[in-house]
Formats: sequence, C-alpha cells, structure tokens
Amino acid sequence: MAVDYRPAPGTIPTAPGVYRFRDRDRRVIYVGKAKNLRNRLNSYFADETRLHERTRRMVTTARSVEWTVVATEVEALQLEWTWIKEYDPRFNVMFKDDKSYPWLAVTVGEEFPRAQVMRGSRRKGVRYFGPFGSAWAIRQTLDLLTRVFPIRTCSDSEYKRCNRIGRPNLLADIGKCSAPCVGRITAEEYRELVNGFCAFMSGDTAPVRRRLLKEMQDASEALEFERAARLRDDLAALDKVLEQQVVVLAEDVDCDVMAVADDELEAAVQVFHVRGGRIRGQRGWVIDKAEPVDLPGIVERFCLQFYGEQNEVVPREVLVPALPDDAAAIAELLTERRGAKVDVRVPRRGDKRALAETVEKNAVENLQRHKLKRAGDLTARSKALEELADALDLPEAPLRIECYDVSQSQGEDVVASMVVFEDGLPRKSEYRRFVIKGERKDDLASLQETLRRRLSKLADQPLGSPAEEGAEAEEPKRGFHYPPQLLVVDGGQPQVAAAEAVFAELGIDTINLAGLAKRLEEIWLPGEDYPVILSRTSEALYLMQRVRDEAHRFAISLHRTRRRKSLITSALDGVPGLGESKRKALLKQFGSVKRIREAELADLEAVPGIGPKLAEALQTHLRNPDDSGA
Repeated sequence: MAVDYRPAPGTIPTAPGVYRFRDRDRRVIYVGKAKNLRNRLNSYFADETRLHERTRRMVTTARSVEWTVVATEVEALQLEWTWIKEYDPRFNVMFKDDKSYPWLAVTVGEEFPRAQVMRGSRRKGVRYFGPFGSAWAIRQTLDLLTRVFPIRTCSDSEYKRCNRIGRPNLLADIGKCSAPCVGRITAEEYRELVNGFCAFMSGDTAPVRRRLLKEMQDASEALEFERAARLRDDLAALDKVLEQQVVVLAEDVDCDVMAVADDELEAAVQVFHVRGGRIRGQRGWVIDKAEPVDLPGIVERFCLQFYGEQNEVVPREVLVPALPDDAAAIAELLTERRGAKVDVRVPRRGDKRALAETVEKNAVENLQRHKLKRAGDLTARSKALEELADALDLPEAPLRIECYDVSQSQGEDVVASMVVFEDGLPRKSEYRRFVIKGERKDDLASLQETLRRRLSKLADQPLGSPAEEGAEAEEPKRGFHYPPQLLVVDGGQPQVAAAEAVFAELGIDTINLAGLAKRLEEIWLPGEDYPVILSRTSEALYLMQRVRDEAHRFAISLHRTRRRKSLITSALDGVPGLGESKRKALLKQFGSVKRIREAELADLEAVPGIGPKLAEALQTHLRNPDDSGA
C-alpha cells in the first residue's frame, strides 16, 4: 500500500519511543509506543492485505507520522498515556465509563465532616469509599450507618441555617445526626464518630460490633431494656450493611480483579474492587477495538489508563487475566503512583482464581448484552452518514457534524450553543456555549456572531493544508480548533444565508453548510431555491433531528439558567445601597429570594455589609413592593 507520507528508509530510529499519526487537519488520531520504532512503524506500511481493517483505515486517514525517542520502556508508557489524555485519539482503545460512578465521601478536612454522595474527580480533604453501583445504594448505607455513627449528611447551607436559628433538623430528632450545628457534641467527640465511621467503611468492622454487643449486654443486665433494644437494632443495621458487601477473600486483602471478554471488534472489561476482603464495588466497560489488540494488550491499556486517572486508588494487588508484555514497567508505574509496592499478576489457584472466574462470567454476559443492544445502532449510524452524504452531495461521509442554535427572550439573555457529533454519536466534551453581549440582536445577528467567534479559530491556517517539509510539527487542531465536515444551523434559508455570509467573510470554503427547518423538517443548502426533502423513515433525517434537538436542548438550558439569575437580580433591584457584592452575600447566605423575603431583621443584619437601615429597606421592598416604590 503506497502512502505519500511514509518516512524515507533509514530515517526512523531503532530506539524505543512513542509515535503519533495525524490526519489532514493535523489532529492526532493515534498514539502508540514501541521498543523499536523502525520495526513498529514499518509494519504500518506493509502490504494492505495483511493489515487489520481498522489499522488500514487509520493509516489511510492519516496524512503524517512523527515520533519521539525515549530512554526506557517506563518513559515510553508515561509519554504514551500523557499524549492519549491530551489528544484523545479516535483510533486508540479508550476506557470511558458510560456513567460517572458515585462514591461515598466524607469531608474529613472540615471541622465537622459531612458524609455525602460524590462523583467526578477527587478533592483534597475528602475520603472516598466505593465505588457504588448507584447513589441509592449509598443513601441506603448512610441511612443504616447513621444509627450507629450519627454524623451529619445535610448540605452546608442547611447546616448554616440550623446553626443560625439554633434548631437542628429532623435527622437529629430521630437520632441519625449528633447535631453539631447547635453544639450538642464537641468537635473532639464528633471527630471520634467520624473516625469510627471511616474505619468501619474501610473494613475494620469487628471492634464496632464487639463494642455494641458488650453495651447491649450491659444494658440488659442493668435492666435498661429500651437502650438494649436500641443497641440491638444498631447491630442489625450494621449486619445489614455487611451483608451487602460479600466476603470473598481474607480480611487483609486489598485488590482489583480484572477480566476481559472480547471478539475481533469489541471487548468487555469488568473489574471487582475488593477492600478488606469484601467486594466494595464493580465497574464495567465495553470498548471498540479501533486497533488490533490481543488480551495482554488490553490489560496493558487498562492498567495504564484506569490507574492513570487522578481519582482512582491503586490497590496492593492487580489481578489480571494475562500479563502484558511490559508487565514489569506497568508494575513500576503503579508502584510509583501508589507510593508502595504493587503486584500485577495472574491468579492461578484458590479463592482469587475462583473470584477471577466470576468476574470473567460477568464480562462475557456484559459483552453479549452490549452486542444485542448495539448491533442495530452501528448499522443505523453507518447508514445515516452514508445517506446524508448522498442526499447533500458531500464528497465523503460527515464524520464530524457541528450544529448551532440561538435562544433568547425578546432580545434579553441571548445565548447560543454548539454541539458536536462524531461518527453519529454526541461528543459532549467538545460542546460549547456562547453568551451574546452588547446591544440587542436578533437571531440572525446572534448566529453570525457565534459562527464568527467559532470559525475565526480555523482561519489561522487553511483547513487541510499540509505542513511544509522540514518544518517543525504544529500543535494539532483539537476540540474547538478542529473543523467539521458538516456545519448545521437550526433554521431555513435566512439562517443558512447568514452563515454563508460569515463563511465568505472569513474565506472558508472547505466546510459543508446546511440548515434544518423545523416546520417541515426540510434541509436547506446554500444558494439553493428548494430544500432537500428526506424520507420520514430516513436514518439521515433521524440523525439530523437528533443533532438539531441536542443543540436546542443545550442552548435552552443555558438560557434558562441565565434567565433565572436575572430574575433573582431584578427582584433585588431598587433597594438603595444594595450593590452587587451585598446581593451576592445575601444569596450566598440564604440561597434564594424567597428565603431572604422570609428572613427576620436580625438574620438579615447578620449578613456582612447589611446594616439595620438596609435590612429594614430590603424587608420592606420584598414584602411590600408597592410601598417601597412610593
């Protein structure tokens, strides 16, 4: 297979390193590492018939390749993962959750820590337990454990409100909160409760059970039967929590057990998190094999990507179905990440092997469910892109589609949205929102400003222009700087004409433009007197509708947020002496205009910057708006 960017013979070094393939827009589409760069890269330019179909598609999509030489395999692993995170290449195997797993988090950095559900990146001063399968499971666990460890679960605003009025909420009345907000417990006593809760969640459950059992027996002997019954119920609550976390290994075992089920195109990966011998959480992925990769290769990529994230905890052991080729380098990286020795190994016998087989069964079932669910989706997406290319007379299938919509209320709070679909699926990390400021503008002017702001990023370099020979490699066009194959505006001829004027102004002629009108769902093209009408059963029309509806949803959500804020601000307008900083202080303290209206004068005066006169004026303005304007 002949490609015009193949490096000249002998120019590729034989040292270890990391390489990047770029497409015509200088976007990185694949990152790989090799012990011998020359051998690895030459394999991509072999006979076309010997290449895996997806490898062939990656090589033909690319327009250049570059490499960086490193000293060791560990450095190659680190650089490869750094580039994968930075560029998010479409042809790399990527482990991305279809959801954000919830954790039970305790804000130990605060004076009176709070237990709550948290998702996303880890924060300083917070201890995490999990992950759990759902937020409901965490709330059920907290409902049971706060009988024994009555730590607060209320929000910070609720805590401050109770502290201000000197009265705790309902949880304190039913014994599930120790009410630190009103001083029913000292900071030292509360810290002991939190430490006990964290110890129990970490697997150190025996001391708590022994203490409660002894206290129950002592209360029974002292004929304090009500207290004994309460302690009995506390023990039952603890046992119920423990029943939900199955004991599978010895109490001192902390490990992650990984299993894989795969075919030529996809792979399902399952992980059981075992802490203190108990299964604390379970996670799963189904990945597309954008490159031909065997079982050791999947294991290597999983360890590199999963434990490379900042919010993931590295356990003492990682049990895998097969050792990667760079097992020693992987173990060294994980050891550095954890700060203590990490073993990466294949379980051969005993309880760990039995658990690995259970995880593998889960992976097999997950892959089967996914294939049944997605078989139609893959066909439909491919068909939609092909139909769209034919209907709009595009030179190729539009693998990246961007759609724009404007939302406003009579010229106020004008916002616009940009949504991105790649390969027929939404790519939410690259969505953008635009706030249109300045004098009032209609929808067309707002759309033009939005497109001008977005497309000006592409005007620095002609789209698709190759890098000059011998020139230093440019930074890739990523996210906002990456051009679409098709740009869609929500609307008909006027919106398309407005967008076309921006294209002409910026000298852009390599992006296809279309508009989707809501009335009859017709597609308008630049310079055409009649629209393109697609069949109501067309997959292409369904894709265009999804793109347009997503742009509308994304725009209206921002518009509603800004509208709500402006309504809050307008409600506080007209109060003499109430500036922006004092408005913010009031909203921070009370949370809403309704609570400010209901607050007593003393509560208003407690807000920094609000004196007696201003508090009285504010109360009069909110409770008797007609009188305040007299």
